[in-house]
Amino acid sequence: MTRKIETSRVIVVTGGTRGIGASISKMMHKFGYKVAATYMGNDEAAKEFKEKTGIEAVFKFDVGDFAACEKGIAKIEAKLGPIDILVNNAGITRDSFLHKMTPEKWNDVIRTNLNSVFNMSRLTVEGMRSRGFGRIISISSINGLSGAMGQTNYAAAKSGIIGFSKSLALEVAGKGVTVNVIAPGYIETDMVRAIAPEILEKIVSKIPVKKLGTTRAIARLVAFLVDDDNQFTTGATFNVNGGQYLA
Repeated sequence: MTRKIETSRVIVVTGGTRGIGASISKMMHKFGYKVAATYMGNDEAAKEFKEKTGIEAVFKFDVGDFAACEKGIAKIEAKLGPIDILVNNAGITRDSFLHKMTPEKWNDVIRTNLNSVFNMSRLTVEGMRSRGFGRIISISSINGLSGAMGQTNYAAAKSGIIGFSKSLALEVAGKGVTVNVIAPGYIETDMVRAIAPEILEKIVSKIPVKKLGTTRAIARLVAFLVDDDNQFTTGATFNVNGGQYLA
C-alpha cells in the first residue's frame, strides 16, 4: 500500500488529530481518501495538525454527546459528502482502583470511549446501508481483552466495543457494510509516554517483541480493512500487541 488510491470515499476518524488517530488520518489522506478528523479538547494540536498535514476537514465536537454528533456529522457531510468509512478512535483514561473510583471517572470514560461508538455508528450506518457500502472500524485495547488493574472503567468500555461490533457486524453483513475492531497493545503515544519510566520499562519487558508498537502499524491495518476489495472480513478483532496477549 504505497500508491495513492483513486477513491472518493469519505472517512471520519474520531480523535483524529493526535496519537493513533492522527496516524490513521494522515495515512488515509496520503492514500487519497477524503478525511475528516474530529477532536474535542486541544485546539493548538488541531491547528498544528491541519498545518502539517494539509487536512482541512478538522471538526471540533464531543463524540460522547449524541446531539453534538448529529450536528458534527451534518457539517462533515456538507463539506465532504456522505460518510463511507468511520473509525471510532476517540478515547480517554481516568484510572483508579474501583474502591476509590468516583462516578464521574466511570461515566467520563464510558461516555467518551463507548457511548461515542454508539453515537457515531448509529448516525452513519443508515446511510452506509442505503448506499450498499460501509466500513466501521473501532479501536479497542489489549486491556479490554485481558483486563488491567486500575482500569475497570476503561476495560469495560473497550470490551464493550467488541461485543457491540460483533452484533452490528451481523446486522449489516448483507448490506455491504463491514464492522471490525482493532485492539492495540502498548503503542508509542503521548498517553503511553506519560507512564512513569520505571513502570513503562516493566511493561516493555513483558512484550515478547521487546518494544512498543507504532501508530503507523495501526494505521496500516485500518487501510487494509477499509479497502473496497475487503468485503469478507467482518466481526473480527485484530490484536496488535507484539505477542503480549494471545487470544
